[in-house]
Order: sequence, then C-alpha cells, then structure tokens
Amino acid sequence: MKPLKIGITGVRGIVGQTFTPELVVQFAQAFGSYLDGGRILICRDTRPSGPMIRSAVLAGLLSAGCEVIDLGVSPTPSMQIAVKSLKADGGIAITAGHNPAAWNALKFVRGDGLYLNPTQAEELLDIYHQGEFAKATWQTIKQTVQHENPIPHHIEVLNKALALDPAKLKKLVVAIDCCNGACSLMTPQWLEALGCEVLAVNNDPTGVFPHEPEPKPSTMAQLAAVVKAGRADIGFAQDADGERLGIVTESGERLSEETTLALAALLRLKETTGTIVTNISTTSAIDLIAERFGGAVVRTPVGQAYISEAMIEHNGLLGGEGSGGVTVPEVQLTHDSAAAIGLILSHLARSGKRVSELIEQLPRLTILKHNIAVEPNRLYSILQDFRASVEREDLPYDTTDGLKVTMSSGWIHVRASNTESIIRLIVESENAAEASHLLDWVRDRLTT
Repeated sequence: MKPLKIGITGVRGIVGQTFTPELVVQFAQAFGSYLDGGRILICRDTRPSGPMIRSAVLAGLLSAGCEVIDLGVSPTPSMQIAVKSLKADGGIAITAGHNPAAWNALKFVRGDGLYLNPTQAEELLDIYHQGEFAKATWQTIKQTVQHENPIPHHIEVLNKALALDPAKLKKLVVAIDCCNGACSLMTPQWLEALGCEVLAVNNDPTGVFPHEPEPKPSTMAQLAAVVKAGRADIGFAQDADGERLGIVTESGERLSEETTLALAALLRLKETTGTIVTNISTTSAIDLIAERFGGAVVRTPVGQAYISEAMIEHNGLLGGEGSGGVTVPEVQLTHDSAAAIGLILSHLARSGKRVSELIEQLPRLTILKHNIAVEPNRLYSILQDFRASVEREDLPYDTTDGLKVTMSSGWIHVRASNTESIIRLIVESENAAEASHLLDWVRDRLTT
C-alpha cells in the first residue's frame, strides 16, 4: 500500500512514493488559482523533505501569479497568526505534523488564519482535479520571494492574550521536548524570556526526529527522565509543527494526549463558565468537567476546521481534540500548542499547585485507541459493513463522523482517518477491563 491522503485537511503522503514534486506543484497551482493569485505565506517544519517540497510549492504559486512570503522553518500556528498580521490572502504549511519523518503534507489556510472549511476544501479539490490552473505570463510572474520571521509576533500575541507575568513564572522549572521540529526555534527561548528555568531536549532544528513526533506517552520517555532528573515542575512535548501538546507531571508520569484538553478545560472552567468545543472522538471527561462547573460541550466531526467553525458559532471558551490539540480563542481560533503551554503555566504560577494535584481533579476514565491499516478503496465498505452489524444488534449510534456507538459500559467510535489510510478505533469506559472488552467487541465485528 502506497499511502496518499487527499481530503478536506489537505494532502499528505510518503515522500518518494505518492507524495511527489509533481503532485505538490499542482496543488500549489490549484491553491493559487483558488485565491486568484494574491499574497500567500508558506512555512515548513524540519523534516528532510521540507526544502524539496518548498521548492515545488514556490514553483506552483509563482506560476499562478502569486506574491509569496516565505516564513522558513516556523510553527504552523505562527504562520496562521502571520496571515492576518501580514494581510495575506492565505497560507500553505508544509508539514505532516504528528506523522513520522517519511511523510510530508500541504495544509491550506485561508485569509483569517484558519484552515479551509469543508466546503472551501471541496472547491480547492475541484480545481485540482479539473487541472485548469491560473497561469501568469512571463511578464507578470513575481521575480522575488520575500522572507519574514513570524515567531516574534506570535510570542507577542501569546504574552498579551494570556497576560503572562514573568515575575510569577520565574519560579517554574519547565522541561520541553521539541522533537527537533519547528518549535525548536521558538518555545525554549520564549519560556526563558518569560523567566522560567528551561530544560530543553531535542531542540535542534537541523537534527532528525529522535522519536515519532506525535506527543503521546510512548514517545515521552526521554522527557519524563529529564523532568525527574531536573526536578521540573512540568514537562511539555510538541509535535513537529507546533499544533499538538503532550504533558509529563512533576513526578515523571506521562499523560495521555487526551488529558491535555481535559486539563485545559478544567483550568478554563474553574475561572469562567462557557462552552467547550471538541470532537466526538474525544474523552467524555470533557462532559463531566463541564457539568461540574456549569459549562456546556459542543461536539463536532474530527478535524481542526470543524473545531474552528464551532468555536465561532458557539462563542467557545476553549476548543480542542483528544490528539493533544488545544484552541485558546484569545490567541487564535485554531490549535496552538504554545497557547496551551501558556495557559497551563499561567495557572501553575498563580495557584501554586503541582500539576499532579490538578490531574487528580480530572475524571478517571480509560480510553483505548487502535488503528487498522486498510487499502484506500476498502475503507468505506468496511465502515458500511460495521454499521450493518450494529443495526442488526439494534444499538444506538451517531453518524456525525464515522460511527459512534453508545453502550451501557461506555462508547465506541469507528472512523476513517483524515490523514492516513487507516480505520481508527477508539473506545472509552470507566475502567480498563470494560474498555478492553469494548475494543475486542468492535474488532470482532470489523471485517478487514
């Protein structure tokens, strides 16, 4: 199987197999045509294919008559903020985020700094598939590419929006693992400027990924060791482009990526009641926390674009997903791991509490995740067969995104991934034994 994923989240694949320069040029041409030329920002993470993909993106955008500003290696959230400050018409992030180094991707951002919504993404895909792109003449092609550094402005926005006080933060010892990704150039220096004592590992943007960039317990062993050895107050792990965040407590406990949003929701709802926006795959702990503090929860399909749209519609207090992505609206209406870091550190500094004490206040549930690799042409037939099986057993289900089945002992969610050719299985229950039983139940009924 040679994976290539084209959908509303952009296009991604394995470089040298399906993710080719020809494909990238055509998608860049399509995006330039979609925006009728105009000013486009580009940024990338640190994976080895980045410079090659950047060249292909530049060729496509320039051929469509675009003015291009290259932000170089920088976090995707930094670019999203810069789209507005530099009055750009859109942006392209060259990053596969949490995927391993062999992957790369193009993620498309509109003029307000948010990802294209599903309707807009379909319009872009129509242009790509039709293959009729805008073509600048030799006289009108832009002859220069401008360069900007978006990180200082991103930091300025973070400090102002979150009212970060160096006088209080200077007491904190913070460990950070940037996975040698795009945040290597930003997060350690930002935290040091805030007065924190920073224990940074894997913060070399010229280095290789030391582990998979997805911030989850299995990739945070080194960070946990640094937290314990350095007696840090907390440890943070960021993915390759700065959207997702993982957390290690002061005792070295590696928290599930589901815990990141749950902790952020707890901190926000302790101070202000409001609506938390998340997807239907994310832990029910969010609902229990909201109920405790008189808040509300809005559930969406999986994907940042859906979270952003619902944040706007419902005036969300906080948004995010169980992947470790958190949206703090005072900063921007999309996932930003630095904003989540600032939110958490600000609370630790003000309250004087240890992060483990805050985790004790979260509902105790067990969530299990399992992925099944499937040939792309079989994804939806497998989901249809599973739906038929659920209907035969007369179980209640939700089709917001894939199939979510509610049972007396918990819930099961089965869906096609937005980013890879896999079926994602997620189950949650009040204890590990029941969660394991639910996972066995769903695997028995999937005809893969």
